[in-house]
Amino acid sequence: MSEPQSAYIVGRIPKLPPRFALIVMPWLMSGMMSGIISMVNLVRSLGLSQQALHAWPGTWLLAWSVAFPTVMLVMPVVKRITQKLVRLS
Repeated sequence: MSEPQSAYIVGRIPKLPPRFALIVMPWLMSGMMSGIISMVNLVRSLGLSQQALHAWPGTWLLAWSVAFPTVMLVMPVVKRITQKLVRLS
């Protein structure tokens, strides 16, 4: 039996209304993907080193600042292509 879901994120901070899912999901996805990809590229270029670890946060933020708006712009196109490729019902 699962526990009932809390109405709070943490402490007394309430969860966002459902309409925010259209922003939160791509924001989190673009953040995670840009973080992983920027680290892989830095390690590939500089090796697993202190230099790569120190450069990563700035590189990640730059990549995320491009990734999130890009995801928001291309998501409608990806949804349409997905609807043509996948039987949804």
